[in-house]
Amino acid sequence: MVYNWINIIQDYLLPPTCILCGNRGFESRDICHSCYKHLPRNILHCYRCAEILETPATAPAQSCRAIPAQHPSGASRAKPLPAVLCGRCLSKHPAFDETYAPFIHQGAIRHLISTLKFGANYKNARLLGMLLAEHLKQTAEWPDLILPVPLHKSRYRQRGFNQAIEIGRTVAKELLIPLDITSCHRHRDTPHQTQLSARKRRKNMKNAFSIVKPIQARHIAILDDVMTTGSTAHELAYVLKKAGASRVDVWVCARA
Repeated sequence: MVYNWINIIQDYLLPPTCILCGNRGFESRDICHSCYKHLPRNILHCYRCAEILETPATAPAQSCRAIPAQHPSGASRAKPLPAVLCGRCLSKHPAFDETYAPFIHQGAIRHLISTLKFGANYKNARLLGMLLAEHLKQTAEWPDLILPVPLHKSRYRQRGFNQAIEIGRTVAKELLIPLDITSCHRHRDTPHQTQLSARKRRKNMKNAFSIVKPIQARHIAILDDVMTTGSTAHELAYVLKKAGASRVDVWVCARA
């Protein structure tokens, strides 16, 4: 109740403004109803890697996702979704178990992510985190902790921040889940992946991460801004499972 009153007072004194069009936002978010309604949603996708699909290919011997357990926050849960796998995940299981990516990396979502990452628009991180948390409240099984994908120290010095951590702060706050930003390091400064093929991306990420202190969590959610091929998530999930995790999910704002 106190938290609700704080939001009401804050919205009255500093009403949220849509980052995309400048109109008044809603529910303490910097996005208006119209822009929110037109965000490019990732509806039909592979449940393991979130690849966008045109036609479903139901996974054998698995008819639906497991129904997530009730969280202490009391958030309601959506009905279990059909288990749909892409051809790549049918032929080769990635190290991670499931991916949650509510949006497609295009249009307004692409703008929010790129202007956060390359323009240091931190308010975008809060909005993206709130949108991702809203999706997760309805669909995801809660992990023991959230682990944002680390940046190499040289990339961090160049950019001044890690966009995955900034988004993760809001998600962790919304879902009341611990955020771990110290247990895993990116010890290789891998080249930018934008222009690389899927095969070169996998080679680029090989042995890029290491665990620097023990992680007690059995179920971990890797968090990032966008997933393109899943190479980064696969390599990090592999390291986490090798260190003792039994389940690793991937939480991203968008799927390319």
